[in-house]
Amino acid sequence: MKLKQRSSILLLAAALTFTSACPARADDGGGTTVPPSGSSTVFSTGSAPALGQIPIGNTGSIVLKNVMLLPEQGKQTVTFTLTVNNEGSSDLLFIDYWVRLKTTTGNQISVHVLPQDKDKNRVTPKSSLDISFYAEVNESTELKDLIFQFIKWDFNQSSFERTIGEIAVPSDYSIVTSAGEAQTIQMASSPVKTSIKKVLLSKNEKNYTPTVVLTLDNAGTRSAQLPGYQYLLRTTEGYMYPLDLRGGKDLTINPQMSKDVELTGSVPVSVSTEGWQLVIIQNAADLKLNLPIAFFAMPAVSQADTVDSGKPYPFTTNAGTYTATLNNIQRLPWEDQDIVTASLTLSNTGTESLPIPDLTGYFMLDDAVKVETKLVRTDKVIGLAPNGAAQFQFVGKIPYTYEFAKIKLVLQEKTAGGDAAASGTSGSSGVSSSGQPSDLLEFVHQSELLQVPYHNIGEAYKIKSVGRRASYKVSTVATYKGETGDTFAVQLEASNLEKRFTDVTKLVAHFKTIDGTVYPANVSEIKKKISPGGAALLLLTSSIPKGLSTTGMTLMIGEAVTEDKLTEVDKKPDAYVNAAVLWLPEEQTNVAEQFKELDLEPYKFSMSKIYTQLNSEGVTLTFDYELSKNLLLESNMEGRKLIINLEDENGKVSLSKEFDLKALEGSADGGGSSGGSVTNDAGALKLGKHEEFKVVVNDRNLIYALQFLKTYKLNVYDAFQGQKKLLASRQIAWFTQTD
Repeated sequence: MKLKQRSSILLLAAALTFTSACPARADDGGGTTVPPSGSSTVFSTGSAPALGQIPIGNTGSIVLKNVMLLPEQGKQTVTFTLTVNNEGSSDLLFIDYWVRLKTTTGNQISVHVLPQDKDKNRVTPKSSLDISFYAEVNESTELKDLIFQFIKWDFNQSSFERTIGEIAVPSDYSIVTSAGEAQTIQMASSPVKTSIKKVLLSKNEKNYTPTVVLTLDNAGTRSAQLPGYQYLLRTTEGYMYPLDLRGGKDLTINPQMSKDVELTGSVPVSVSTEGWQLVIIQNAADLKLNLPIAFFAMPAVSQADTVDSGKPYPFTTNAGTYTATLNNIQRLPWEDQDIVTASLTLSNTGTESLPIPDLTGYFMLDDAVKVETKLVRTDKVIGLAPNGAAQFQFVGKIPYTYEFAKIKLVLQEKTAGGDAAASGTSGSSGVSSSGQPSDLLEFVHQSELLQVPYHNIGEAYKIKSVGRRASYKVSTVATYKGETGDTFAVQLEASNLEKRFTDVTKLVAHFKTIDGTVYPANVSEIKKKISPGGAALLLLTSSIPKGLSTTGMTLMIGEAVTEDKLTEVDKKPDAYVNAAVLWLPEEQTNVAEQFKELDLEPYKFSMSKIYTQLNSEGVTLTFDYELSKNLLLESNMEGRKLIINLEDENGKVSLSKEFDLKALEGSADGGGSSGGSVTNDAGALKLGKHEEFKVVVNDRNLIYALQFLKTYKLNVYDAFQGQKKLLASRQIAWFTQTD
């Protein structure tokens, strides 16, 4: 009996060691794993209804709750929580039990413990313990297809386990919180009641711009910090559109306090607005998946109070009658301040041309705080022809921490003495007899609707200013890795939509992470004018902490302003206007195994027939290559390099060759520079196809290492200012030629 008991203990220890050490997949027969423990992130859990209870022994039970399913491209993620209850007088060990997941068709699915719960096991008397799990299923699996099977390890059984119960997900089970209801989200063990307060909606000819006001009520006894969630708007068709969090950076909610946060994004007008849902997820970078947190049905759209945007208002001066339309008001990040901008369209609906009035204005926040503004003309016009219009921007600055509920733009005309008379529809205008500005109109706006237009992945942002029509579209995303930090880079294609050659408008740019952290970006300058229908490739870069996740990152761009006009060459901007946000695609991190069509936008680089030779002078790397360029794109390759690196598997030989891509601009050659004793016998890289390009390592001692040379790894990097991104890597045998 003792021998049998000891054998059982050893088998149990071996089984637990095996399942902890060996990773499992959804198709490996339903094994179990504990995920990597390197992450310190505490993942949140929602509060979906309990599905059932399984008794364990005479005084314990396991409750299944929070079962959720998140659809993603090509797969789905299931999460669930087990509450282990112990009503007995001695400790209960969860290690004696386990849960398996299967489908109604019998397919076994691996389950994994969330990292934060991997050490949970002992349940003390008269207490309970929550343990959360996740699993991956195929994209056709539905919640109603899932069955949870609970087992107890039993070494009297031939399979060493005994089924103690099953719980199937019923067909009417719903994980969506009804409109007007709250769901409790565990944020680092703090229960936060979360609900949608209201939904506001505006639209233009292309997109809806929803604003979702989310109320977070901390029902716990400790402060709760809002994690870096991702927010998605889900339509009845299953389309997912990202929503951006405004004002949530480092948001902490004290116990028994509540906070409102705003989410905004962009949805095509072709999509139905019926049945929208808010989906909250949390990215688990170490697990390489997204975890579902909560699903909310959106309430009916609220009617905006006292919002005057989009409505034309006439006013009259001595010169004639004009119409003013407030397009939008934006609040934008700027160093340690925020910029507030109002976009105004001034129109002439009459039959005769009108001069541009001498306008000015100011903002009034909550009818109490006055913010002075400067007027910026963004259109190239000197007057208003019949049925003509011009764009104006009013720009002011406030502390980035200042909050307000209502903002008013007061539009004024500068007058001299009693020379100018003005009458407006707002009732606040009149003749100034003292030379002070005369009020023309007042536009009132809610802070919740201070919207920046969002453009989904692949969409272009178009600027329609007279004489400067252009579009901006994200081309590629890359992270250049360094020793202590990384550089995040976006290639932005700027197209000229005018019928004349134009300069590329100077931009101000910022990257924003999902937790609200803002990183100012440097924008490369294009000094050549762009032809009609032509385009320029702008490189936007920012230094970021090493290893920072760029999932869900957005790019905000705006037209740079200096004083009262758009920033000119060699001028430094002090603000920006006409801002828009572009959602960034996921970075392509796959490393190619073949050296074909490697992307160094606007260049493409290919290598073939690669081989090495060894003689008394050293080692020679020889290859054919093709270097091509998209000639329709103007670019500035300053700081960009192509690096070819060879590393022997035993460390006997190492060479690295750098080619400055800046040197390719305006010439057929690409200058090369070498590290160590590397020389180039065939010259620098050139556009076109070339054969037998040689790179030599001068080292007479290498001949003595001949017997140790087996294989080497050839790497090709895209480099920027000393940091690198690996494009391709291949293991090659010494002294053999590749295809």
